[in-house]
Amino acid sequence: MADKVVHFEIPADDLDRARAFYGEAFGWAINSIPELDYSTVETTPTDDTNMPTEPGAINGGMMRRQAPITGPVLTIGVADVDASLRRIEELGGKVAIPKQAVADMGFTAYFSDPEGNLVGLWESAQPG
Repeated sequence: MADKVVHFEIPADDLDRARAFYGEAFGWAINSIPELDYSTVETTPTDDTNMPTEPGAINGGMMRRQAPITGPVLTIGVADVDASLRRIEELGGKVAIPKQAVADMGFTAYFSDPEGNLVGLWESAQPG
């Protein structure tokens, strides 16, 4: 089975303004996580593990705009971030932000594809 888009991120210069805009425009629930300087964005209901309950739906996040994350980013769920980054580099992509832990939830990394697009990777710490 192919890896899937599992998350999106929207960078913003003014987080309060962006949270208000997306919340009002689309009815999304946006919750600030001050200790991570990040906000979760719920576009669809979630279960008790914070996973979308609607098949095919994804939720996302919002953070301060800073290079290299200057525009919206799609995040692909993978089994192994390290292996994915190696394969991406073999195919002409470049690591933009190396693998890093996100609390105890999992690991993230960002890469630029050969066309210059920034894309995220996500490896869940929990099997499934």
